[in-house]
Amino acid sequence: MKASVLSEYGRVEWKDVQKPVPGEDEVLVRVHFASICGTDQHIFKGEFHPRTSTPMIMGHEFSGVIEEMGSGVKGFSPGEKVVADPIIWCGKCPACQRGHYPACTGLKLIGIDMDGGFCQYIALPASMLYKIPEMVSLEHAALVELLSIGFHARNRAGVGSGDSVAIWGSGKVGHSILEAVRTVTDRPVFMVDIREGRLVEAASQYDGVVPVNALKVNPVDLIMRETGGNGVDIAFEAVGHARLVDGVPNPVRGCVQSIRGGGRVCVLGLGDDPAPVLFKELIWKEGTITTSRVSHGEYSETIENLEGGKMKPDLLISDLLPGSEAMDAFQILESHPDEHLKILLDLR
Repeated sequence: MKASVLSEYGRVEWKDVQKPVPGEDEVLVRVHFASICGTDQHIFKGEFHPRTSTPMIMGHEFSGVIEEMGSGVKGFSPGEKVVADPIIWCGKCPACQRGHYPACTGLKLIGIDMDGGFCQYIALPASMLYKIPEMVSLEHAALVELLSIGFHARNRAGVGSGDSVAIWGSGKVGHSILEAVRTVTDRPVFMVDIREGRLVEAASQYDGVVPVNALKVNPVDLIMRETGGNGVDIAFEAVGHARLVDGVPNPVRGCVQSIRGGGRVCVLGLGDDPAPVLFKELIWKEGTITTSRVSHGEYSETIENLEGGKMKPDLLISDLLPGSEAMDAFQILESHPDEHLKILLDLR
């Protein structure tokens, strides 16, 4: 079979690799589409070393069709459309013992800690698979992993009907939060970023999305003005760094400043920069800060909302390229981030 192999950091090659044989409790999936994640971009540049090593096959967001099943697999049939939850918990650490699997100290992911889905076939334990309804396309199904991160963040933050929201960061994760939030509330959503194109696109697709370009206006000032000085119910930080724009607070502190009294902040950004917060600003509001990492069983909820037509997954997809052009895809994402949010690889 063919695979897009990260032969060395900064170089992906379309080459022949051995086709896997499913074990007794495994399913062989013929991969159709795989989505390039922000994590894949970091791996490509070597920023996950030494956790990753080359050569390797990246890809933890993918969809496909069941080709073959091991003798012990029940509940699946050849030809069914499926996606895989790539997360592997250790099951032994204190967090896992309490059922808080996203906080697992030994958490691993397919496509990061082991070979992933940028290939034509992958063998996986049946327990990792979710069926995809017929009316959901495999292109959209390849986004389920990312979208489930948005649902997990929404659930961690407790977004409910009637809540107003601010999302700092209109990248892949920010858009996944927007998609999830819009399934429960039609109140205003303030999208904060410095990339005008992404903001305009989000506002054009969803009613009630207020684009806020931090290069043109102080986001906190605008949010407070638009909410009558009260602030939003919930603010999400999905930027991942604390580099400052003149006159604008870092994203985490901006979230704290933009919530109402008793409001909530949910932080997802995995940046390495310190993000100073003046805690008396949070204490005065008796606000809450929580965090969100990966997902925790939200696949079913995500698939159900896709099937019900409650989401706009095409908003995330910028391009579709053949798997043989994966190297080009990474170069495009690196050189033109304003114009390309998500690239899907066609591995059929």
